[in-house]
Amino acid sequence: QVQLVESGGGLVQAGGSLRLSCAASGNIFSINVMGWYRQAPGNQREFVAAITNGRNTNYVDSVRGRFTISRDDAEDTLYLQMNSLKPEDTAVYYCAAARDIEAYLDHRVPYDYWGQGTQVTVSS
Repeated sequence: QVQLVESGGGLVQAGGSLRLSCAASGNIFSINVMGWYRQAPGNQREFVAAITNGRNTNYVDSVRGRFTISRDDAEDTLYLQMNSLKPEDTAVYYCAAARDIEAYLDHRVPYDYWGQGTQVTVSS
């Protein structure tokens, strides 16, 4: 079992920045991919970014160039640095972890573990 706890969400103005964190614990040795998803009210949960153990990254087009995903293995922590935030970035952001390396690029591959989510609100 892997536990994921997000933090760092909040209210920011458009154009501002925010950094999300995800603390992982438990049987993390089986994890090959960690990522961020988000879900706005009335919308499906969508992929945002992913990173492999080898530090390869993947982003949804709408955040590429603005968001940066990273990880600190020493602290078992995943980060999402969000810059140039837009109102459409408003959503609950979820940290996720996958055992299957294919989840890095193929979003049809399910993630195995999920955090509770942290709210990000971007005002105009």
